Parts: sequence; structure tokens; C-alpha cells
Amino acid sequence: MLKKLFGKEQKPVDVTIKSPVSGAFVDITEVPDPTFSEKMMGEGFAVDPSEGIILSPVKGKVEQIFPTKHAIGIRSEEGLDVLIHIGLETVSLDGEGFTCKVSEGDSVEEGDLLMEFDMDVISEKAASKITPVVFTEGDQVENIQMNSENRLKAGETVVATVTVKK
Repeated sequence: MLKKLFGKEQKPVDVTIKSPVSGAFVDITEVPDPTFSEKMMGEGFAVDPSEGIILSPVKGKVEQIFPTKHAIGIRSEEGLDVLIHIGLETVSLDGEGFTCKVSEGDSVEEGDLLMEFDMDVISEKAASKITPVVFTEGDQVENIQMNSENRLKAGETVVATVTVKK
């Protein structure tokens, strides 16, 4: 109501989410970790990676890089919060196998290199290399259209279109 009185009411906006990693699409409900499969962290999807390169799925700003380098949080320019969690139970690796290519506060373009990770280390020492991509702030999301194409190409395949409330 205040927006109507004091300014323009902003309309919802669509955010295109490209795959941050090449590999096979995994429905979020099929991720072998209840934190993700039961959507405790939010709605999203996952990728069973075929290579150890993470690209930015959106244009925005790096908001958080976990000290153990296993996860990166990005806020799209439209305001959508996106978490990329590389592998499952990878926090215990304490950064082993991860090489971060950006810093917190960096602006990124869609397709920019964020992280490289050693698939052998993740496969050997973590529960899984499956990489969830989660929209962590559910109150931001009005609608999600998912494209569950099986083979995903990092920085190219559109996996979701998320309508963000303004």
C-alpha cells in the first residue's frame, strides 16, 4: 500500500538461471541429502558434474564465499539470492580441492569463472560430487519454471527461470 501511495509499484521480474557446471541435471528432491531434497535451504536444482569448473549462473555480486570454499552465494542484479554448494558434505574438506577465482564483493557476469574444484578429491573424500543450486530466500520467489534437460553445459544451458517479487 505504501508503494502505491509514495511511488511506483514494481512488477515482478524474471531471472534466467544458467547451469553453473556441466553435467547431468538432478531434481532437487533427488539429492541424497535431506537438507537439499526436503528444500530446507530453498527451491532449486542440482547437477552431477562432469568437470570441475563453476561459472556464474547469473549477472550479479558475490555475496559470500564460505571459508572452506565449498559454497558460493551470489545475489543477481534483480535481487535473487543463489547458493552454489559444490558437492555434499564437502565442508569437512576444509578447502582441499577447491580453488576460488573470485572474492566476496566482486561483480560477476553470467558465465564468469567462480571456482575450480578437483573432481577426484571430491569423489574420494566427500559424500557426493552432486552440486545443488538453491534459491535461498523463498520469500523472493514468486514462480519457478524448471527446464530439466538431462545434459547441462556450464554457462550455456538455461535450467530455470525464476520470477522475483519486487
